[in-house]
Amino acid sequence: MNTINSGDTAFVLISAALVMFMIPGLALFYGGMVKAKNVLATVMQSFFALGLVSVLWVLVGYSLAFGPDVHHLIGNLNYAFFNGVGQTPNVALAPGIPHIAFAMFQLFFAAITPALITGAFAERMKFSAFVVFTTFWLLLVYAPLAHWVWAPGGWIRDMGALDFAGGTVVHISAGLAGLAAALVLGKRHSFNRKEPSVPHNIPLTMLGAGMLWFGWFGFNAGSALSASGLAAAAFVATNTATGAAMLGWGLVDWLKGRKVTTVGAVSGAVAGLVAITPACGFVGPMGALAIGMTAGVVCAFAVDLKFIAGFDDALDVVGVHAVGGVIGALLIGFFAQKVVNPAGANGLLAGGGLALLGHQAVAVGAAIAFSFCGSWILLKLIDLTMGLRVTEQDEHKGLDHSQHDEVGYVFDHSPLGPAGDVF
Repeated sequence: MNTINSGDTAFVLISAALVMFMIPGLALFYGGMVKAKNVLATVMQSFFALGLVSVLWVLVGYSLAFGPDVHHLIGNLNYAFFNGVGQTPNVALAPGIPHIAFAMFQLFFAAITPALITGAFAERMKFSAFVVFTTFWLLLVYAPLAHWVWAPGGWIRDMGALDFAGGTVVHISAGLAGLAAALVLGKRHSFNRKEPSVPHNIPLTMLGAGMLWFGWFGFNAGSALSASGLAAAAFVATNTATGAAMLGWGLVDWLKGRKVTTVGAVSGAVAGLVAITPACGFVGPMGALAIGMTAGVVCAFAVDLKFIAGFDDALDVVGVHAVGGVIGALLIGFFAQKVVNPAGANGLLAGGGLALLGHQAVAVGAAIAFSFCGSWILLKLIDLTMGLRVTEQDEHKGLDHSQHDEVGYVFDHSPLGPAGDVF
């Protein structure tokens, strides 16, 4: 079918804008959780990733991810510089909408993924190193993985594994890259379980979480690529899992004898959003409820892994995105139903046997190994050549001032305000 459907096109363009809106939402979500002296550096990493990836995607990133297949591993360069990415549909990728609309929708997925990683190395990576890492990670890790999972000819797609909107491609890849970054960079000098860093602006984090929840409907429902019943089903699954995960996280806090905190509520919601992302187009409301509750409970425990294992994942990218992504991807094997999406498969509880679960496990294992190893190698090479980490003095001063010559909050009228001593 080469006819453009104007309704579907409008839906995908609006969904793309919603995914783009998630990136400043993520910036605020992360920015509120760091020290005040690092708020600008933290939000800058997400915002700058949006601009950087916007250019890289047009130049070569989209072609590597979605160009015609080369040995089931990578796209060729036929679409470099958006050559051939025009106003007519590409039937193999998205019939009914312009090829360029699909490419732009995928751009914002590619942009938010490296932005997610920044939470793991918050408050200690040099800005120049971040730019170099993001550039090479997008082209050498994200683009091949996206091709494996979503592009015609990709080996994970051909195997039969399912990922509706990015559990493996976005969340597992970001979470394992975050783990590699936390290990290579080492701990912040302030890292201490007994006296953990206190978020400097929780309302900012909550605002960011609300923007993420809102934008995620474009992320998930938009992945149907049509204004259809499937999009509506993904919309319902997304909201249901998010609410269930928030309740699950709160339940863990209550069972541990803690107060149910605002940070816990927003973290639980994000864990649910992460876990339902790969599954939202394949499961019904009850499957979404189970996935969300599981993610909320498990991720609430998983965020303590950094203290047990001794790595400094500053904003819990591993505990929420890696673990949540794995939960969602694997539980597709239990809860997927062809009645929801005939293009999918039946999971174990729908009589599909263990085949789908096996495919999901292989996809999860491949995403974990590829992202962690690729990220580790990139980070080590950057560290050897230009250095990854700011000096101890600059870390104490704060990255806002040391990396950008700015401060987020000025409480007096001196030229730089309290730059070195904010919180």
